[in-house]
Amino acid sequence: MGCFEELKERGFVAQVTDEDAVRRALDEGPVTFYVGFDPTAASPHIGNLYPTMVMMHLQRHGHRPIMVLGTGTTMIGDPSGKTELRQMLSVEQIRSNADAFRRAMNRFLHFEESRALCVDNAEWLLQLSYIDFLRDVGRHFSVNRMLAAEAYKQRLERGLSFIEFNYQILQAYDFLELYRRETCTLQIGGDDQWGNILAGVDLVRRLENSTTVHGMTTPLLTTASGAKMGKTADGAVWIDPELLSPYDFFQYWINVDDRDVEKLLKCYTFLPLDEIASLARLEGADIRKAKDVLAYEVTRLVHGEAAAEEARSGARAAFSGGGDVSQMPTTSLPAAHFSPGVPAYELFHAVGLAGSKGDARRLLQQGGGYVNEERIEAFDRPITGEDVREGAILLRAGKKKHHRIQVEG
Repeated sequence: MGCFEELKERGFVAQVTDEDAVRRALDEGPVTFYVGFDPTAASPHIGNLYPTMVMMHLQRHGHRPIMVLGTGTTMIGDPSGKTELRQMLSVEQIRSNADAFRRAMNRFLHFEESRALCVDNAEWLLQLSYIDFLRDVGRHFSVNRMLAAEAYKQRLERGLSFIEFNYQILQAYDFLELYRRETCTLQIGGDDQWGNILAGVDLVRRLENSTTVHGMTTPLLTTASGAKMGKTADGAVWIDPELLSPYDFFQYWINVDDRDVEKLLKCYTFLPLDEIASLARLEGADIRKAKDVLAYEVTRLVHGEAAAEEARSGARAAFSGGGDVSQMPTTSLPAAHFSPGVPAYELFHAVGLAGSKGDARRLLQQGGGYVNEERIEAFDRPITGEDVREGAILLRAGKKKHHRIQVEG
């Protein structure tokens, strides 16, 4: 199977400027291509991992990835997919985020081994002379065509700021710079970036008289319920283990909708397609086996094999009585802490099973809290030394979140 066909089989291809030309280029190769990441958070999340998987697949086929850190464009803010103006971050925060992105993505793309490039568009964007830029680049953009782009159309009713209106021009200029510096001929991005990508392709063709540049988008990844992939009630599914433990990362994949398992195995693992097809045929309770494979493979990719093994063992201890309970999320507290009794809602909040004491109270009042697998009937039910079993207290919030308290002394 050719490179382009594999991307299609795995569900990575939405729109292409010229499918036949891109197929030929990727199958014959090598191609230098780029994907941009605006560092708007302190860590990448699994939404960022999705295009990174595309980059890794192409890299494995001998193509050359460029990761563009959008330190410059983050100072403007991409209106694509947003209903209101993005929060403006300080320059210091953007740079700190960019460093975190670079470190995280190096694990997947291996910049230090020269297998991929990581560049920062602030290098050229912050040096631009505004008047010269308008004369040399801005004159090639039609305001009417820009306003017809879906990203801008959605914002016109709520209001589109002038600073955001510049974003498409700057992203297009990125492509021009990368073509001139690295002979980059393909830009890849999410489907909400289609208008921006077309603008970049058009700009390079106009100024460089090139017919070899193309663009491709990936589908916007959503769950079977229609929610954006990677978002939960507790926030984003972060890659940084300091923001989300490998255990909780593993649990996210275990708990995905059954209907999403095949799609996620194709997009987030490197398992052969025939093996994925076999897992997708599992039904009923057996679908748990496919989810276990999915969770293990993605956790191993992001956090390493040892962390994946520990997370799997902890999950099995929590859900099936097997595995190693020491690998469950654990907090150590002295026995004296429980001598007067700790109200259940306070303890659930303290160990992170609820975002606030109010959330914990509501959880317990609705019957969603358990101690040692016994439902907690009152939100302020005291947790005492009598709840200790084999040196520990096991708490559960709903069906999915567990926490072990190691009681010492």
